[in-house]
Amino acid sequence: MFKNIKSKIILISVITGLVLIGSLSFLYLSSINDIQTIIEQESNISEIIPRVNEIYLQARTSIIIIIALFIFIAILISGFLSRYVICPKNKFIRGDEKTELKDKLNEVSSKKNQIETILLHMTDGIIAFNMEGDIILINPAAKKFLSISPEDNTFEDIFAKFKLDINMEKVIYLENWTSTEQRIQVEERYVKVLFAPFKNEDDRPDGVIAVIQDITEHVNLDNMQKELVADVSHELKTPITSIMGYADTLLEGGYDAQTQEKFLNVIASESRRMARLVTDLLTLSRYDSNKKKTQKESFDLGNLVKRCQEKLAIEIKKKGHKVNCFVTADVPLVYADKDDIERVVLNILTNSIKYTADNGEIKIYVGFVYNDAYIKIFDNGIGIPEDDLSRIFERFYRVDKARTREMGGTGLGLSIAKEILDKNGGSIDIKSKVGEGTEVVIRIPTKQ
Repeated sequence: MFKNIKSKIILISVITGLVLIGSLSFLYLSSINDIQTIIEQESNISEIIPRVNEIYLQARTSIIIIIALFIFIAILISGFLSRYVICPKNKFIRGDEKTELKDKLNEVSSKKNQIETILLHMTDGIIAFNMEGDIILINPAAKKFLSISPEDNTFEDIFAKFKLDINMEKVIYLENWTSTEQRIQVEERYVKVLFAPFKNEDDRPDGVIAVIQDITEHVNLDNMQKELVADVSHELKTPITSIMGYADTLLEGGYDAQTQEKFLNVIASESRRMARLVTDLLTLSRYDSNKKKTQKESFDLGNLVKRCQEKLAIEIKKKGHKVNCFVTADVPLVYADKDDIERVVLNILTNSIKYTADNGEIKIYVGFVYNDAYIKIFDNGIGIPEDDLSRIFERFYRVDKARTREMGGTGLGLSIAKEILDKNGGSIDIKSKVGEGTEVVIRIPTKQ
């Protein structure tokens, strides 16, 4: 729009200028012709001068009028340009500058909000300190990990209570010579804090940033691995010691056949115990490393439970237990690894048989609820203390270690059962009261 207006104004200005210049030129030539005509017609100089003066005055007056008209038109054009072209354009430019500034402010605000959102939802803690040690930025995770109170506002307030061998000067000026990673225990939580300086535009130190990571799970896993190694060493040491002792005794000779048989039975029993322990450890290892592939298929859970009962018939008869299995009608086929589920059922039934006094009663129910089939196994055995129920799925955990070893347990059966059911999308739950018995509920999915 502005380009069209400017073109028209320029065109009008050029035409007006040409008209005025043409008028002046015509007036100039006309005045010269008039003077020349007077000179040719009049011979008396006294009469020529007044007429020439008259023509001069007329020409000057016309020139003044034309110049004044030109100035007036120029003022009109300038005023029009100033009001309708230049001012709107300046306003447009100022408006454009304001828009650009507004866009930049919006962009800065958007980035600030993004950074705040990221810091707010980060699982790691972040704290930034200026050169004076005051907090300039902190996110909720950092407050949680280090139990920071509202009164803790400086570097010293936060980290002095942990008695760390580090301060801001070391982080800023001795970065390459000082370890800037610290491990802190806050109540029952373990955190790792990494300190690093940050710099300004002039590449000069401008403060320190602390990144806090929760490593409680890693520490617990490390402790569990150490405990596992200690437990395995202890569990293997006992049978190995027994085997070596009885074997050395037999090698000395001089014992009758009955004593030798007794010693050999001990050696065989301890060997089988070691074999069971190694087998269970290998099984857990395969599950932990995902090397054990589950071969899922559809099968009848009721038939599997009855088959497990038949496999344990000799043990049941030895202890004189009364075992009844009840299968609810129309239980759909379950979808899981058949061999794995059989191992779980055998493990739970074996425990019920072992830890129920002679002539006890064991009831088994197989049913269906929602999308899961279930197995409930009730016994009136010795039971499990309430304080131990939360730990019975831990590896090598035993309620009564002496009694468990006496009965040949490794302390890994329930751990393996839980691993198997987790891999097959199932679950296991145990309720028990000391002296009254135990209830085990196993759930297995029926759909793929």
